[in-house]
This record gives sequence, C-alpha cells and structure tokens, in this order.
Amino acid sequence: MTTTVFSRSSYPEYRRILSILRTETVGGALLLGATVIALIWANSPAADGYFALRDLKIGYEPWHLQLSLGHWASDGLLAVFFFLAGLELKREFVAGELRKPARAVVPVAAAVGGVLIPALIYVLFNLGSASETLKGWAIPTATDIAFALAVLAVINTHLPAALRTFLLTLAVVDDLIAIGIIAFFYSTGIQPLMLLAALVPLALFTFLVQKRIRSWYLLLPLAVATWGLVHASGIHATVAGVLLGFAVPVFNSGRKGEPAEGLAEHFEHRLRPFSAGFAVPVFAFFSAGVALGGFDGMRAALTDPVAVGIVAALVLGKAIGVFGTTFLVTKTTRASLDSSIAWIDLFGLALLAGIGFTVSLLIGELSFGTGSAHNDHAKVAILAGSLTAALLAAVVLRARNRRYRLVQAEEQRDDDGDGVPDVFNRA
Repeated sequence: MTTTVFSRSSYPEYRRILSILRTETVGGALLLGATVIALIWANSPAADGYFALRDLKIGYEPWHLQLSLGHWASDGLLAVFFFLAGLELKREFVAGELRKPARAVVPVAAAVGGVLIPALIYVLFNLGSASETLKGWAIPTATDIAFALAVLAVINTHLPAALRTFLLTLAVVDDLIAIGIIAFFYSTGIQPLMLLAALVPLALFTFLVQKRIRSWYLLLPLAVATWGLVHASGIHATVAGVLLGFAVPVFNSGRKGEPAEGLAEHFEHRLRPFSAGFAVPVFAFFSAGVALGGFDGMRAALTDPVAVGIVAALVLGKAIGVFGTTFLVTKTTRASLDSSIAWIDLFGLALLAGIGFTVSLLIGELSFGTGSAHNDHAKVAILAGSLTAALLAAVVLRARNRRYRLVQAEEQRDDDGDGVPDVFNRA
C-alpha cells in the first residue's frame, strides 16, 4: 500500500496553523524591523550609544541576576519564546501532526537532516582552524520560522496547506533539537543543588496546571522561580521555558463548566502575540547589532572560517539536509507526494529553512561570547547566509505562485455552504 505524504490535515488543524502563522508573520516583520534598526544604529556615528545600551547592567547582584540588557533579552525574554515552543511541541506530539508516526516521520527526518548536514559542513570548513572555532558548530542548525514567514509575506506567495503544515512542524522539531543542543552542549559550571531546587517550583507549577488552575498570580511566581534557579544552575535559562511548556496539559479535563479551550491553547493565545511582537524583536535588536567596519570589516568577517562555514551551512547544508532527507525517506518508504505538491516545492521550502536567525544568534553568543570577534563575524554570516537563502527560496517559490493560487482557491471553495471547504470533506 502506498502512503501519501504532505496530504492536508483536518480543517480545525488547518485553521489553527493558519492562526499561528499569521501571528508569526507579523512578528517576522517586527523582527526584520528590529534587525535593521540595530544594524543602522550600530554602524552610525551614535554606535557607542547602542553598545552602551546593550551592555547596561540592571538587576539584583546577590541573586546573580545583575545582567546586561542584552543578557536579559537572551535569557529572559527568549524564555517566553521557548515556553511557547514547549507548548507547541507537546501539542504536536499529543494532538497534532507528530502523534501519527506515518505523518511524523518525514518532518522529523527532515529536521534531523537539516541539523546534521549544516553542522557537518560547518565543521569541515573549520577543521584546519583553531579549535575555538569548532565551538560554533551548532550555529547554522536552527530555522527561524518568523523570519521565513516574513519572507513568504514579502514575496506574496500562497503556499498550500500541506506545505505550511510541514514548515511549522519542521520548525517545531528543529526547536526541540536546538533546545537539546543548548542544554547539553552549551551549559557550563553546572550547580546540581540549584538544579534540584528548580524542581520544587517546577513541580508546584505542574501540579497547578494539571488541576487546570489558570490564576496568573499563582503560576507566574512559580515560573519565575523555576527560571531563576535554572539560570543559577548553569543550564541556559531558556531551557526552563521549555520544561514549563511541557508541563501544561493540552486538553481540558472535560469537567462541566470548564472553558472549551485547553490550558495550552489558553496560554498560547495570550503569550504568542507578546513573544512574536515584543520578546523576539527585542532580542533581535540587542543581538543583531554588529559594527561592520566598512568594506574591510566585511571582508575580514566573511573570510573568517567561522563565517564561511555558517554561510555555506545555511545556504547549502540546510537545503541538502532538509530536501535530501525528505527525498530519501519518501522514496525508501514507497510513499508518494500529494497531488497538490511537486518536488520543486519541497526544494524551495528546504532553501527557506536556511533562514537561521533567532536561535542562531543565541547559539553564536553561547559559543563565542558577546562582543568577541568570532561572534561579530558569526552575526554577519548569519545575516548574509539567511539573506542568501531567502533570496534563493523566493526565486523558486515565486515561480510556483500561479500553481499555489490554484491550490489555495481549491482549499477555500465551499460549494455545499457548510462552512468547511469541500476539499477537507473528501475522504
């Protein structure tokens, strides 16, 4: 029996994904704006003001929380982003595309290939360099869904539902891998007692959300305490956001009088606009600013093996990893593409996956340290590689836009007037 991959999901799932992508598209536009502002300011006569603002320290020193604004953005605000990633991961495994092995195998394999091949390419470009440069092997492994969606909005493409679902699922699994990489490879000076202490507020938070308690004045202090203790333990504090997200139940308990939406959906509706509209753009503002140093500075940056490896990994590695793995898995399992999808569409999406930004910038800072030469060169490479991948993806996907419009029209057609497009009612 032949399995069809990239087929449409259910209509409720289709609408949910469209809602998520709509919010992330707006967030992507803000992300791009914040990046442009940071780059202009960091290369203007007032550049000292930008770096002074980024490095301004605030917080309570006795608790080891006197951090720079840039550090607060990467450790604090991004914890909200990773909390939502945890929610989405759990939802995908419990009620989404990843709960069905037949539908999960392709995006999971594509995400793994999209991590391994870029990491390998980066290492190959840095084998002959100082061992310090190898610390950045994970920088080009992440895909930025918000940035990718902003590109789709700019080129005005109309991706079919199956491709949108694949892109989101790929990004979700990619986030899971990135979280594991950060936790296991970029944690230093582990403090076991602090880590054990973090389990106490985490357990209390888990108990309350499992009881479907939504009171922010109970949950927020526990979440902050978990974050603070994980931060003090030496493990990157964003991991706390993921653990808290995993604790939240996806479905409601079914008791009479309980809101129809589950607690995970409740938190997602309230926090996603904050994450996409504020947390991630602010992080990008503080992390993307790099003094380019004119032509000579750009040449020095882009001849650094770190930068060359990142650009090659994002542009070539992601495309080869995502597309190649998808092709191999599909062919070896004797699966076939849905009639609305062609291999060129998957290649365009694989190119789009080379847009690595938010998590790539974070891993760059963890690899080399804020303000270091390698980190500045990594930032330039992330921007250059992401821009190149975006332009190549735009060429491929834009060329298919006429076909996408026809598929989209089919997905919106409702001849029987039941409120559900006819294509979703077909067996």
